[in-house]
Amino acid sequence: MIECHDLTKDFGTFRAVDRINLNVPAGSVLALLGANGAGKTTTVRMMTSILQPTSGTARIAGYEVTESPAQVRAHVGVLTEQHGLYERMKGMDYLAFFGRVYHLPDSETRKRALKLMEQFGLTFALDKRLGEYSKGMKQKLALVRAMLHNPPVLLLDEPTSAMDPVSAKQVRDAIIDLQKESRTFLITTHNLTEAQILANKIAIIRHGKIIANGTFDELARQFVGDPIMELRVNGELNGFAKDLADTVNILESGTDWIRYRTSQPQQDNPNVLRRAMGLGIEVVTLAPITQTLEDIYLRVVREDEGITEETA
Repeated sequence: MIECHDLTKDFGTFRAVDRINLNVPAGSVLALLGANGAGKTTTVRMMTSILQPTSGTARIAGYEVTESPAQVRAHVGVLTEQHGLYERMKGMDYLAFFGRVYHLPDSETRKRALKLMEQFGLTFALDKRLGEYSKGMKQKLALVRAMLHNPPVLLLDEPTSAMDPVSAKQVRDAIIDLQKESRTFLITTHNLTEAQILANKIAIIRHGKIIANGTFDELARQFVGDPIMELRVNGELNGFAKDLADTVNILESGTDWIRYRTSQPQQDNPNVLRRAMGLGIEVVTLAPITQTLEDIYLRVVREDEGITEETA
């Protein structure tokens, strides 16, 4: 549903996006991560036919962004960093206006608007002027506008920024529900926990280049390494760590705990438990040390910084 091949954008001598390649299947979520100025927003603008690529191609729902801009815009919903809300309008009037922009019958616009406003807890604000909305309410209204014409693809720039925890959860739940209907999402966010919850795949962009792309597990193995397990026991280990050294890669241990790295947890963990039970050691827990997207992101950026310095 979203395809980019060598997509590039130059502004004079500055290359903002450098030959990126992306493929997002129907019903999946790609989180595009990167620092401010990394090229995320420029990429989204090319995908929505707002900016003309310097070279390369992008397709949305099968339509090429430079050849079929009207069809692209009809099949995509966009939440941008700057919402462009008309603050003197009332909420329902604002959505009715965009319904006409999308060539929807007024009755259909009202039906969809009411459903979406209820979903995001905004029914109390239907007749309020947008200037009276809080930042979080404006963010949710902009998301309603992006979804009003029922697009199969949604490009969301920081969808939960400025929202309170309850509102942010409403948006995340909506994204999860819409995935079930084969909606496709590209989300840019600085909220790495949110990206880890929502995304099927994660791409990291730096200086306009995609420097990592894959599932969370793929990126974890590539940049952080094999899973680390922690075994905790009731009492003392009494040399058990040394006994396991021929089985797993022991990283560190204490009086009643061991941490080890394994590339085959399905095979090694049962072996560790059997050996502990055979020695009469009471196991309290055996669990992986949680790896976060923040750990992976920082490692990817550090590695890329090292490569960049070496090639400079």
